[in-house]
Amino acid sequence: MQKIIPHLWFDKEAKEAAEFYTEIFEDSEVTDVTTLHDTPSGDCEVVSFNLLGCPFMAISAGPLFTPNPSISFFINFDPSRDPDAAKKIDKVWEKLAIYGTTLMPLDQYPFSQRYGWIQDRYGISWQLTLTATPDRPLCRALCSSARTAARPRTLLRITHPSSKIRNRV
Repeated sequence: MQKIIPHLWFDKEAKEAAEFYTEIFEDSEVTDVTTLHDTPSGDCEVVSFNLLGCPFMAISAGPLFTPNPSISFFINFDPSRDPDAAKKIDKVWEKLAIYGTTLMPLDQYPFSQRYGWIQDRYGISWQLTLTATPDRPLCRALCSSARTAARPRTLLRITHPSSKIRNRV
């Protein structure tokens, strides 16, 4: 049994999002839908589902919290295991991109022959990649590229006069 199960918070779209994701990814299905009554958020729909064989949960519990790109789901499409991996990454990207926001275009990068980072219509962030090249560690390359993509145009730095931290960004 998987010890950590991602649990996604939605305003009202938990079931809709789970159905959307299970249509996109192979080996995926909605396994349960339950309504919790009289919670602090009112009646809440809780959805259990599997994506690519991994368990997930989602809840429709109001607008108290929203997802953001600081947490994303990383999916590797491995051409050594699936000859159609390149076609599949494009197909998944196209579906996630409908009403979504591209954070890094699906393209070739120094760390991957095909990589993209996208926030879907429900606010969930996905990173899709073909297997990384062995000559450059994926994590270091991704972190460097993500910092560049997310770098603000203007940086306002405020340091308290008594702080020991100076001029770090």
